Amino acid sequence: MNEVATRTRYRVEGMDCAACAAKIDTAVRRLPGVVDVSVSVSAATMVVQHDGDVLADVERQVTRLGYGLAALEAAGPVVALEDDGAEPAPMAPSWWRGRKATVVLACAGALAAAFVASFVLPEAAPWAFAAAMLVGLGPIARRALLAARAGTPFSIETLMVVAAVGAVAIGAVEEAAAVVLLFLIGEMLEGVAAGRARASIQSLAALVPRTALVERGDALHEVAAARLVVGATILVRPGDRIAADGVVLDGDSAVDEAPVSGESVPVAKAAGDTVFAGTVNGAAALRVRVTAAAADNTIARIVRLVEEAQDSRAPTERLIDRFARWYTPSVMVLAALVAVLPPLVFGGDWNGWIYKGLALLLIGCPCALVISTPAAIAAGLSAGARRGLLVKGGAVLERLGDVTVVAFDKTGTLTRGRPEVTDVFAFALPAGEVLRLAAGLEAGSSHPLAAAILASAAEDRLVVPRTEGAVAIAGLGVAGTIEGRALFLGAPAAALARGEASAEVRETIDGLAGNGRSLAVLVADGVMAGAIALRDAPREDAKAGLAALAAAGIGRVMLTGDNAAAAEAMGARLGIAVRAGLLPADKLAVVRELQAGGAVVAKVGDGINDAPALAAADVGIAMGGGTDVALETADAAVLHGRVADVAAMIALSRQVMANIRQNIAIALGLKALFLVTTVAGITGLWPAILADTGATVLVTLNALRLLGRK
Repeated sequence: MNEVATRTRYRVEGMDCAACAAKIDTAVRRLPGVVDVSVSVSAATMVVQHDGDVLADVERQVTRLGYGLAALEAAGPVVALEDDGAEPAPMAPSWWRGRKATVVLACAGALAAAFVASFVLPEAAPWAFAAAMLVGLGPIARRALLAARAGTPFSIETLMVVAAVGAVAIGAVEEAAAVVLLFLIGEMLEGVAAGRARASIQSLAALVPRTALVERGDALHEVAAARLVVGATILVRPGDRIAADGVVLDGDSAVDEAPVSGESVPVAKAAGDTVFAGTVNGAAALRVRVTAAAADNTIARIVRLVEEAQDSRAPTERLIDRFARWYTPSVMVLAALVAVLPPLVFGGDWNGWIYKGLALLLIGCPCALVISTPAAIAAGLSAGARRGLLVKGGAVLERLGDVTVVAFDKTGTLTRGRPEVTDVFAFALPAGEVLRLAAGLEAGSSHPLAAAILASAAEDRLVVPRTEGAVAIAGLGVAGTIEGRALFLGAPAAALARGEASAEVRETIDGLAGNGRSLAVLVADGVMAGAIALRDAPREDAKAGLAALAAAGIGRVMLTGDNAAAAEAMGARLGIAVRAGLLPADKLAVVRELQAGGAVVAKVGDGINDAPALAAADVGIAMGGGTDVALETADAAVLHGRVADVAAMIALSRQVMANIRQNIAIALGLKALFLVTTVAGITGLWPAILADTGATVLVTLNALRLLGRK
């Protein structure tokens, strides 16, 4: 590919099926200066890689085909030409106000008038029905001609025109008019169904409020949320939606994250906690420092990444596309043979067999078959994203359903990544005094162990004393003076080097340090005063999430760099096999070992320390809270840090693949049924058009069921 090619992305209006995408792709790809084209029906987007200034030609080529086009970076859209060649009209915001609905109403009205005329003036009935047919066939024929000129001569519109004109030629003019109307209705319904799938993920963007209250000095100013800058401070009142990703500066409240994550229980937020755009503040005001501009907030990135993921085709989709390339020509050849051979060879009725051949032409469009996979993939990606399950493309979504073993990192994945105080041991001072003095020493530290000690002191309602001359000693601990006592809090080895300890105390410290817990020892005036034991706690849903995987028949293993004692203790608590003491290269080796044994491996980690194993796994899943790491690394991301969501992601994949199989069965089943009944003379043009547009609508609606998945 040309390295200097520019990449421009468009939103395409009116592209509702794979045939539309193929026409656009073919037309744009033929233009000089266009290096590559990627058209996504699911996302209604087109990405053009080009050399030089060819965008005007691209836009003209697409709008001539009857589609609306808007550069995603541009302020105003390029509009599609009316079917009659009149002045351009803006892209319709609602399907019932669009050109397709207008043409359907006009054709339906003309057909109703023709039926009335057939009773009043029977001799004029053929002309009335022919006129009604032309009302709907005119726009179809225009699109067929433009598509042929742009490189797609055998489009569904071409098949429709040939079938309608042929039906008139053999005297089936009433049926031709009705079939044209049914075709137009089917196209409109395809657009409605496809629009619903696209709107599902786009509706996330609507969660962000239009305005925000920004602090400037002592005053509050209402500004557009899109103009918020990183570092600004906003006030979020009770009941308001949060306008940007940020960090809480002041306030204690509960935030409803259900609109973004699906989490039913509001999440407590205090100073230092992260909040996300689109979530709803609870009962108290929050002051929030903005950490991401509107274009980079969590919701915007999810929408952008899901739309890009929809352009990544699944293996099943590629297989269907290859099949469709010979399917339509084969049906066209079959239709010609059905129309010609029986009359020529067996003396059959020309009109009857031509009628059957025309019906087979209508069955020949592969729209329903081609859309069967991308419709389900798009709905599955959207359903997952709305629940915090970001899957980067159809290939990944399909592969997830094949996973047989999930390998988890420990810290920050199965555990919270935040240690908690489990015990306080008294040596020379009471346990409460040990915790109080330790909290005083750690008051100015942001270390995770310090945060745990301070949280435990706050829970016990201890008054944290003031420390004088506090000094952090890198890698060892912290020293300072409190109430005239010289204190040190740090690792057991560093503490033992600074204070006196009896043999009993030394034995106790050695025993505590070896049972998988972290230990902070307090030395007061050169004497061992006490010790605080800390342990990283598992995520609330870790055990249930692992049980869900087990119920689905999926193996689980923990890969961690922690010592064996700590890892085994956590493994026993959660019910998962453990491989401990692993370096990043060792984790990679374990993944390779599992794969060599025939397992399809998903690796779940934080996206940085586990990068080699994530890359080597069949599916790499990043665990995070909407961070850049969770969004940008690995093949998929559990945005809201729930272990149970890994099982949910695999279940979603399996449901999507079941939906694809159903869609293929619907598409091929209906066509096979009407192929047989048409040749047998049981059904005609009406059922034939229903076999095409009806199957497409059914397939799309079946895929849309995934959007309601819980």
